[in-house]
Amino acid sequence: MPLPPVLANLPLPIIGSPLFIISNPKLVIEQCKAGVVGSMPSLNARPASQVDEWLDEISQTLAAWDRDNPQQKSAPWAINQIVHKSNDRLDHDMAACAKYKVPIVITSLGARTDVNDAVHGWGGVVLHDIINNKHAHKAVEKGADGVIAVAAGAGGHAGTKSPFALVQEIRQWFDGPLALSGAIANGNAVLAALAMGADFAYIGSAFIATVEARAIDAHKQAIVDANSDDIVYSNLFTGVHGNYLKPSIRNAGLDPDNLPQSDPSAMNFGGGGESAKKKAWKDIWGCGQGIAAVDGVMTTRDYVARLRDQYFAARARLGLAVPVTG
Repeated sequence: MPLPPVLANLPLPIIGSPLFIISNPKLVIEQCKAGVVGSMPSLNARPASQVDEWLDEISQTLAAWDRDNPQQKSAPWAINQIVHKSNDRLDHDMAACAKYKVPIVITSLGARTDVNDAVHGWGGVVLHDIINNKHAHKAVEKGADGVIAVAAGAGGHAGTKSPFALVQEIRQWFDGPLALSGAIANGNAVLAALAMGADFAYIGSAFIATVEARAIDAHKQAIVDANSDDIVYSNLFTGVHGNYLKPSIRNAGLDPDNLPQSDPSAMNFGGGGESAKKKAWKDIWGCGQGIAAVDGVMTTRDYVARLRDQYFAARARLGLAVPVTG
């Protein structure tokens, strides 16, 4: 199946994942200018009225960039919607997405036909993130155009499946758009994702350590200093299992090696109030296992340039031709 036009012929086969609290218009814009799909959760805009302002900023800025740079147009952008029942802002934020005809909507924590239909109504594409083959089937059955396979080692909410197993199982029945997430932070891993059968590499944690990311300096430096040994997998903080930086857990007064289990029924991703769950992301830092590839805080443009060089060098080592993009 050919890729939808909005996802075809990208300068690089990379989607920047939406980072809760951390992604903002500045990061999204720089990702898109650099040639990768930029994204952010709509819930990052607080209060809710800020959603309209942020979508307008992204839309207007990238349109101006494309007018001024016809030979180097921006990659498309995406907005992440949490469709779990605790998100009391979903209808409001979806209306804003409709107003600006957001090209790509990334849905999480539940697949909903009505959300997919709404996105298709304005000509957008829906990618749904999943952690196993069963959830992938449900997402496609309910109208998602593509899936994001969140494999072991991914930052934030993540599964436990090997990327080899997860991509293999999905590709046995689905030939649509497929992105792979899980410890991808350099160009070699990007090419590996494609070799396994994915169309795109889905990169998140490494973008936290960029100048434009809305993370505090201590969080960025922790990414630079850490490696996979510093990541812990727990469901304590949101009710859903995810990967987090051990130093932030210690700073919160907890023992990262002896965390209690949470009751999954306590899962909460609501848009209203200053809940303890929001603090989980503010004070307990989500992060994936691939961060050893991050050796310093740099601009988004410089990091994507590094990814590009590594990716094409990896292709050259294997005797692969440089792909032609439109």
